[in-house]
Amino acid sequence: MKKLSYILILLSLLTVVAVAQEPSPTPVKDTQKVAPEKLDGVPQVAPDYRQDDRTLPDLGRVGVDMLRQRPLSIKEAIALALENNKDIEVSRQNVRVAEFDLRGANGFYEPRLTGQTYFERSKVPNVSIFSIFSSNPTTDNNSLVGNVGIGGALRGAGTTYSASVSSQRVTTNNPISILSPQNSTSLNLSVTQPLWRGRRFDQSRRVIEIAKRNLSLTDTQFRQRSIEIITGVQRAYWDLVFALRNLQVQRDGVRDAKDQLEHNKRLVEEGQLAPIDIVAAETQVANIEQGVYEALEVVGRAENALKNLIAQNRTDAIWNDALLPTDPVDLDAPRTTLPEALDAALQNRPEIEVNNVQNDINAIDQKFYRDQTKPQIDLTASYTSAGVGGKLNPGFAPLFESPCDDAPSSPACLEQIARLNALSGSSLTDVFLNRYPTFRVGVTFNLPLQNKTAEANLGRSLVQKEQIGTQREQIEQNIQVDVRNALQSIRTAEARLRAAAVSRENTQKQYESEQRKLDAGQSDIYKVLERQTALMVARSSELRAQTELNKAIADLQRATGNSLKANDVEARLRK
Repeated sequence: MKKLSYILILLSLLTVVAVAQEPSPTPVKDTQKVAPEKLDGVPQVAPDYRQDDRTLPDLGRVGVDMLRQRPLSIKEAIALALENNKDIEVSRQNVRVAEFDLRGANGFYEPRLTGQTYFERSKVPNVSIFSIFSSNPTTDNNSLVGNVGIGGALRGAGTTYSASVSSQRVTTNNPISILSPQNSTSLNLSVTQPLWRGRRFDQSRRVIEIAKRNLSLTDTQFRQRSIEIITGVQRAYWDLVFALRNLQVQRDGVRDAKDQLEHNKRLVEEGQLAPIDIVAAETQVANIEQGVYEALEVVGRAENALKNLIAQNRTDAIWNDALLPTDPVDLDAPRTTLPEALDAALQNRPEIEVNNVQNDINAIDQKFYRDQTKPQIDLTASYTSAGVGGKLNPGFAPLFESPCDDAPSSPACLEQIARLNALSGSSLTDVFLNRYPTFRVGVTFNLPLQNKTAEANLGRSLVQKEQIGTQREQIEQNIQVDVRNALQSIRTAEARLRAAAVSRENTQKQYESEQRKLDAGQSDIYKVLERQTALMVARSSELRAQTELNKAIADLQRATGNSLKANDVEARLRK
């Protein structure tokens, strides 16, 4: 073996000597360093060419003045969203519309004042047997008519009422008319009371009860939309927090990479590293700088997403501001059990309230349609008091001889005079003295032979009740899934945050250890740069885990219907 080793060493020495004795090749001219005018027969190509500027562009965001920093807490962001969001404004207006609908439905029970007045003039021929005693072939009548009334309905029993006063003044040249002008006045009172259909429930009461439920339904839908917007703002806020902090992580990575580059240059000068290791450090700086601009784009997108939720319109000044989240990122996850979260969700979720309102409206429909299947029997009563008055017609010609012509003081003449005076008195006096009353009491009925329409409507409402019950079961099951998923997300986010924190700490230690090994000559630059990259990734992962935990907390608030209370916005929604 020793002889074989000697032979191999001898052959190697002979090879080295032979190579050293060979003539050196002719050196190749570096054409890049030769001026173009010194190359005979070679045309000049791009003589004014200069290398592109490799300086980094400005780290700014499009349309944002970086000098206008706007601190923003998450509660302020929620307040702006609830104030400026168009969906919230529409929902708030829907509540007002429902309030007016309820007010309009109650207007059914308001008394209504009615009336009319008109003047009428007519000319009719005298064609009666009494016209032979008159020299007028026609009769002229002038009438002035006026009436006024009030009517309405009473709550509770379906009672309707009306009261009216009518008056008429007629002037005529008819010779057989005793009075001209003649005044006629009447007072009319009437009441209708349902005895069966419409006594306990009717259409007007149905409309009012449904309007009340619709107001509650609209308010619940308003709260549901508010919860969705609050959750969206929370998630957008934490996305912006992550984007800004991740941008800072990337900037810190550039700073560390440049520090490492300078450190490598010193080691090269001291002879501990090869010059090529500087190129590796420069490449690391360039790669991390790319990450800075990618992170900057994420910041712009996250900021625009949040501004879109809180800005009043596209011309709002907030679009030019640089948002600066102020809330601490390390939120504490709520400690709750699954049964507790499910109970809270079933009590607070707007979907449950919407289903309850739908069930109430269905119960109202059932009550109404069940009442409509009954026969209609109404008790009616009316009272009328009439009166007549005026002046004696100057052209009145009695058909028979008046007793006053022969015996002015006779009882017959006195009775005739008394009757004429009674007729020529005031019509209002007759009304108030109840001289000519009329009373009426009766029953009206409407008995459909089959009443298929009402029975079909009732059957339809019963089927709808089954549908609402089925929907309730599905809603509760979906809520259970939401709560379970939200709790699981929190548990997972907490575990990821803990693991990410441990990873970041250990990666920091490994990076620092690798740097010390490099200084001692026990490592190489590539391992150091690998540890540096791993540290940046670990920092971003820890930050992402923390913000994902915060978004999971927001999702749990939504799942349990607690977003409004947790963010103190209950009172703000009523403004």
